[in-house]
Amino acid sequence: MKDLFEKIYKDKGPLGKWASQAEGYFVFPKLEGEISNRMKFQGKDVITWSINDYLGLANHPEVRKVDAEAAAQYGSAYPMGARMMSGHTDLHEKLQDELASFVKKEAAYLLNFGYQGMVSTIDALVSKDDIIVYDVDAHACIIDGVRLHMGKRFTYKHNDVESLEKNLDRATKMAEQTGGGILVISEGVFGMRGEQGRLKEIVALKEKYNFRLFVDDAHGFGTLGATGAGAGEEQGVQDDIDVYFATFAKSLASTGAFIAGDQEIMDYLKYNLRSQMFAKSLQMQLVVGALKRLEMLKTMPELKNKLWENVNALQSGLKDRGFDIGTTQSCVTPVYLKGSIPEAMALVRDLRENYGIFCSIVVYPVIPKGLILLRLIPTATHTLEDVSETLTAFEAIRSRLKNGTYKRLSASVMAAMGE
Repeated sequence: MKDLFEKIYKDKGPLGKWASQAEGYFVFPKLEGEISNRMKFQGKDVITWSINDYLGLANHPEVRKVDAEAAAQYGSAYPMGARMMSGHTDLHEKLQDELASFVKKEAAYLLNFGYQGMVSTIDALVSKDDIIVYDVDAHACIIDGVRLHMGKRFTYKHNDVESLEKNLDRATKMAEQTGGGILVISEGVFGMRGEQGRLKEIVALKEKYNFRLFVDDAHGFGTLGATGAGAGEEQGVQDDIDVYFATFAKSLASTGAFIAGDQEIMDYLKYNLRSQMFAKSLQMQLVVGALKRLEMLKTMPELKNKLWENVNALQSGLKDRGFDIGTTQSCVTPVYLKGSIPEAMALVRDLRENYGIFCSIVVYPVIPKGLILLRLIPTATHTLEDVSETLTAFEAIRSRLKNGTYKRLSASVMAAMGE
């Protein structure tokens, strides 16, 4: 019999195998200072394009004041216990009601964490006789939720409505045999590429197929739509989303999440979500803080306006300079370049050390071999000066990538990191 850990000693996984070269710099980097457009990385000032603080609320003085007062009043433990047993309060209900109203749903239910809340919601919505049909590029939390499903599941090609319809045909035939139903899952905004899910086209398929739609709108909530209610509002189909999910970790710059939909569905879920029934309630300081953030989201449209001023300046500047930013329809700004993983490491080191630009890097196996994805997240705290400096830096690094500088440097980078 093998030692359970034998496989770990032999295979660190597709990302873990790079740990000795990458950890502390390319992965698990330590940004220091107050969350802002400019922070410190290894003692140097950098423009930060990797913080999901879309509306700039993380260090807004009004938010900091409310957070501090709530912490002083309630501490970091209250209420103790799960919602169902001892962790339920009037303020939890108040936040749920206000969130439901904001996203134009009958009811909402708070989740203590977005990731586990998503996993648990999928688990609660389907039984073994049901079929799940979901976008192949869905976030990891969706994939993990689907993994729990004991019935059939199909993926459709990313944002491909024709592929979705083919899989709905398959799912319908299967559901007729099992006596189950169909759950379709899409994201409102796909966080890596920035594309909006094709919610309007998906909803139109309800005229032909009998399914329910579950949307993860983590990146759309607070950033899209006339009021900031998300991708469904942006596309005019919010009413047709059966279960709506969003997290506090982006626009609300906090911890927690929520689901929203018809009252009867929310009542069912709150009695069947294992991740909430058997885990501690969202602590009060976070509930009070989320109420304040939601109030600001509703009453301060200038925050979203400034965000989009920066988004438009960055994305149009990149496109005008010939950069490939894919088909983003959101704040998420991917920049695609061609190069190897060692070249990507040399490029990012150059960006951070010599140009003071900090953005996330994505390489194989997350994206195809030979591609480098630099992912930028504009926020309301960025300035047009930040955008200008970044565009200048990107022109420089593209030139160095094309002329082979990073190919030559990559060998020394690897050597310096112990290879």
